[in-house]
Amino acid sequence: MNNFFKRTLTGAGIVVFILGGFWLHPVSFVVTGLILLFGTQYEYYNIVRNSGVKPRIIPGLAAGIIIYVLAAMIASGMIPSRSFLFIIPVIIAIMILELYRKQDKPFDTLAHTFFPLIYTVVPFSLFPFAAFSHTGLQSIITQKDITFSPGIIIGFFLLIWANDTGAYLAGVSMGRHRLMESISPKKTWEGFFGGLILALVVAWLLSQWLGVVSRAGWITISLIISIIGTYGDLVESMLKRSGGVKDSGNILPGHGGFLDRFDSTIISFPIVYLFISLFG
Repeated sequence: MNNFFKRTLTGAGIVVFILGGFWLHPVSFVVTGLILLFGTQYEYYNIVRNSGVKPRIIPGLAAGIIIYVLAAMIASGMIPSRSFLFIIPVIIAIMILELYRKQDKPFDTLAHTFFPLIYTVVPFSLFPFAAFSHTGLQSIITQKDITFSPGIIIGFFLLIWANDTGAYLAGVSMGRHRLMESISPKKTWEGFFGGLILALVVAWLLSQWLGVVSRAGWITISLIISIIGTYGDLVESMLKRSGGVKDSGNILPGHGGFLDRFDSTIISFPIVYLFISLFG
């Protein structure tokens, strides 16, 4: 199977997994987000291990899962917001455990253990807050006793894919001027504007169906995705260069790993959520 068909088949599987998982039911929504969190965080640890640093992978992943589960339970109203305080002893325990390892640079280890909690865990932990207690697009299997809408997340990913598609088509057909050659030599200004234009068109067309925020809000979200999402891609490219790897993983044939596929998501969604919280 050549790379084009492999990439197309994998891409279709990603779309089904993302749309199906987040749209089906509140429980599948939470599980889908947890899978993305785990995959991106684990790949981060694998990349930095190539540079000689040995992060605390199992405690780091455990902390990430705890943060996400607490976020989902708080967002759904199952537990009070002060329950986030339970993460404090987990963080302290990881620091204490490092005292019992024989590492030349223990604070490098701690830094790379904790950084993905900000880089990958926080963005995905905001997903439940963008869905619970919101109205708009309903889940396929509704649950009457809770207020829930996956509209923000579904719309977000549709705009991410529109931006990626527009950037690819414009970059391949017209790309001449490099966006940031030292980090990602394939990205061009033509691709950037192609992605931006297609994302704006899709935002305009889908805004009434998605609900949750106004048409102007969705257009603003598409701008955030196009601009900040591009930086997310560049940040991940910088991470891979630092780790000396071409792809973050190989679990997604033709696409690389979770970080390769969701690098724009983990940088742009916190800004989208901030916008929705302040102006949505």
